[in-house]
Amino acid sequence: MAGERRAEIDGRRMRTIFDAINDFGRVTDLPGWNRPGLSDEDMAVRRWFAARMQGEGLRVSMDGAANVSGRLGPEGAPCVMLGSHLDTVPSGGAFDGALGVAVALECALAMRDAEVPLVHPVEVMATSEEEGRFGGMLGSQALAGLTTQEWLETAADADGVRLTEALASHNLDPAGVMASARPANSVRAFLELHVEQGPVLERASIPVGIADRVSGVVHLGVTLRGVANHSGTTPMDMRADAFAGLAEIATAIPGLIAGRGTDQSRITIGKVELSPNFPHTIPGEALFSIIVRDAESVAMDRLCAGLRDLIAAVSERHGLTNEIVERSRIEPVMLDAGLAGLLRKEAEALALPSVVMPSGAGHDAQTMQALAPAGLIFVPSRGGVSHAPGEWTDWEAAVAGARLMLAAAVRLARE
Repeated sequence: MAGERRAEIDGRRMRTIFDAINDFGRVTDLPGWNRPGLSDEDMAVRRWFAARMQGEGLRVSMDGAANVSGRLGPEGAPCVMLGSHLDTVPSGGAFDGALGVAVALECALAMRDAEVPLVHPVEVMATSEEEGRFGGMLGSQALAGLTTQEWLETAADADGVRLTEALASHNLDPAGVMASARPANSVRAFLELHVEQGPVLERASIPVGIADRVSGVVHLGVTLRGVANHSGTTPMDMRADAFAGLAEIATAIPGLIAGRGTDQSRITIGKVELSPNFPHTIPGEALFSIIVRDAESVAMDRLCAGLRDLIAAVSERHGLTNEIVERSRIEPVMLDAGLAGLLRKEAEALALPSVVMPSGAGHDAQTMQALAPAGLIFVPSRGGVSHAPGEWTDWEAAVAGARLMLAAAVRLARE
């Protein structure tokens, strides 16, 4: 409208928010950033973020799943929710999640400063436990009403800490998680900005990506059991070596994907424990994780079935027994086509070249799609590095993505 101030991103203010978030989780004896979901460091940054939003005049709350919310504008209408997560993987990078939270708050502050007439309230959301310490995306699943009592009571992390114990250590309980579900039609749209965590945008010199779908994730826990024995006296053809079985499974993964997967298939063995884990003893037991990802549910099922067949065949060849437990499953999701179209239109208006692309990594947007239309903006990751201390996005690229987020949020909140 004529005479109305245009909302603009303040890149310097956004950087101060981002840097302050990353003051939390710098553990002296570990590289990178360490804010695992529901850890002391994670809860400390949530308290700081709540205080920062309150100081900016937003209406602040934290729900039973430890999601931190700040609202701006009128009540009584479905909100436009902007956000991402504050937790990290162990020894993770500074940008994963934290950048999206900083962008969300900066967008809200830019609208406040420009006195944008809001028909819909804007809500900044810092979700909890997105990185899957307990096998899911606790915060956004709670908001979307996707958590179950059974999962809450049985979920545990890789070190055996139960989710209920982690919640109780911060005076939270499963009942509060279940009560965090937002009512139907209470959210008009959910927008998330995230670093790409891959090399596509940087390689193509494209400043923003717009995700149209997000891969699903299956987390399998596998145990191979053989016989621990002396490494010098046990002949090679008489061994039941659990690590040898694990190694054969790992080397067969590319062939499995070629035969049963798609170009979006990913299978990763990322955590391994050997027992007794001694140089002169044949490993009698191997416990390991297998993470299966694909953008198609049918393909993901094919891969999981193929892994079960492979593990059974390898176990038989090596004289092992096996146990496979599906620890969690998040289905692939198509994001809202209307929001993707809006983001492309706003990117064009800002003269920001964009590309529509799938997301191979899981994000809050995929679970929030069950509650409301969800959109996901990517900005480039240098070298495609993520989940590591070397994760980096140039600040100019972060600001460009924030400008797109702001333009879309303004349109959604004032119409």
